[in-house]
Amino acid sequence: MKGKEERRLRIVTIDGPAGSGKSTVARAVAARTGLRYLDTGLLYRAIALFLSRKGIPPTEKDSLRTALEDLQLTLEGDRVRIGAEDVSEALRTPEIDRIVSLYAALPSVRKRLLHLQQSQAVLPGLVADGRDMGSVVFPEAGLKIFLTAGAEERARRRFLEQSSKGEKVLFEQVLSDVLSRDETDSTREIAPLSVPKNAIVVDTTEKTVEQVVIEILRLIDRTFGENGSGVAGGAL
Repeated sequence: MKGKEERRLRIVTIDGPAGSGKSTVARAVAARTGLRYLDTGLLYRAIALFLSRKGIPPTEKDSLRTALEDLQLTLEGDRVRIGAEDVSEALRTPEIDRIVSLYAALPSVRKRLLHLQQSQAVLPGLVADGRDMGSVVFPEAGLKIFLTAGAEERARRRFLEQSSKGEKVLFEQVLSDVLSRDETDSTREIAPLSVPKNAIVVDTTEKTVEQVVIEILRLIDRTFGENGSGVAGGAL
């Protein structure tokens, strides 16, 4: 994308650990700005589901790389398809929570998804949430946000989310899963979870979703111009 179109492309990345509110906030920000919403976590969850169904462990082996070559993954808004099957409802389970970071740490998995994620950046732009959006996938994004919150608060949010779906979960197990995922995400060799260069850190521990959304909308206005319609700080 070149010239005027390149300058008009607005990319907002929202990174952060599990339970920090990335998806909820990013979806709301996208809706209010008219930008597209990219939930990269769904893509990694879909790959974890796909490979686990095939009995392929989260290790770099030929069997895993071959399976990824055969994977037909489609993202349509907040719906994900593997082949012809819509797997969106199967991706938000405790089982996937526990294994997704193991698969996401693999170089072959991250390479498989990189182009698909970057291809979503079309006019007028997008709000992308994940763990390496501002550091790896869209390093030249005009606005980078890093959401964080205390581990217990993040576990509480996950616990309430899962309980509301009728899932039988224990808070202690959810907290353990959150801490374990933090460790996996922050210590992996490929694209570890970290605060991207020039990112603005927003602590959501004691803030409502609406407060966080308003804070980010103000940052968008400041970065891209009134109503987010100005020129991005960086071009892709």
